[in-house]
Amino acid sequence: MTAAPDPLPELVRNVHPRVVERRRDFHRHPELAYQEVRTSAAVREWCEALGLETRTGVGKTGVIATLRGSKPGRRVALRADMDALPIQEANACEYASERPGVMHACGHDAHTAMLLGVASVLCAARERVAGEVRFLFQPAEEGQGGAVPLIEAGALEGVDLVLGQHMGPEHPTGTIALSYGPAMAAADFFTLKVIGKGGHGAYPHLTVDPVPVAAQLVLALQTIVARAVDPLAAAVLSIGTIRGGFRDNVIAPEVELAGTVRTLDPALRREIPERIERIARGVTAAHGARHELEYQLQYPPLINHDPATRLVERVGRELLGEGGVKVIAPSMGGEDFAFYLEKVPGCFYWLGCRPPGRAEAANLHSPTFDVDEAALAHGVHVMARAALSFLEGGAP
Repeated sequence: MTAAPDPLPELVRNVHPRVVERRRDFHRHPELAYQEVRTSAAVREWCEALGLETRTGVGKTGVIATLRGSKPGRRVALRADMDALPIQEANACEYASERPGVMHACGHDAHTAMLLGVASVLCAARERVAGEVRFLFQPAEEGQGGAVPLIEAGALEGVDLVLGQHMGPEHPTGTIALSYGPAMAAADFFTLKVIGKGGHGAYPHLTVDPVPVAAQLVLALQTIVARAVDPLAAAVLSIGTIRGGFRDNVIAPEVELAGTVRTLDPALRREIPERIERIARGVTAAHGARHELEYQLQYPPLINHDPATRLVERVGRELLGEGGVKVIAPSMGGEDFAFYLEKVPGCFYWLGCRPPGRAEAANLHSPTFDVDEAALAHGVHVMARAALSFLEGGAP
């Protein structure tokens, strides 16, 4: 008996021009975290036109749309983030941002458009859907943790698998890249205030100058990664800003350091704040100063589940060929998709979007970032096929 032809390739080809059109519209009209009003309205309109059960205003500006298949089965959630960045676009393309100082520099316009394409493809193939597909259009990924209010609103209730993808300009179009286990780092932040005693620059002996104390702290904190962390355990501690002082002949009363810490191991993540505290206490006390440390645990490490990652890898090789999937080392960047993976098994992977023939492309968060729009078809196909495969009984 001859198997029925696979409808997905043609469905993907048919929806691709609409996905490109929608992505360009989102790119022209970027919206910052929790301001994605226009974007959410466009998402709602698309989903309602497909006949999906649609909830709006989830987690303030999020949208959750649900496709119920032709027969009972498992539930899979597919996520796209919608927010832009406060960056002035430097591209001169016809779809460049029309909002001064705001730009889709991380590909969230493409993520949202592709998930709309996936919804269209799976709706058209509804007779093959056994179970339920939940489409999560999430606000505020860029530092605001918009995944959390969606989870609190029930986005993952009853879900058996969650998948997410992200544009990867370091990878060529026609490929995906993924990691088993830890895939992205915990992204935490701190401010460390050095409090001394200000005064005249000509009489330093009458002050407690926080500037040299802060300078020593910058160097001393580097010993946490260099000497207190297992060399085989990835960690980053970076000081991003140093603020303090009024003018050249005034010794400031305080200086503030601000930085980020990235870790892949949850146990190591818990240890770092105390190590910063211990060093800060010792260095400031040695100089007669004191300190105040504020430490913010933001995004946890993003840890892919092996069975889900194997599913995505298998689907990627089937659709893109053996050379179309790369298994890569973890990134020290952070992603709030990690919150979903703390609750439900799943996989987060990179979608190559570097144009053919180019050795490199503009990085994420760059004012010249853009994507090869041919990659959007691959993104729709891989995600739709992975979801369908899971619902048809594929691992996990």
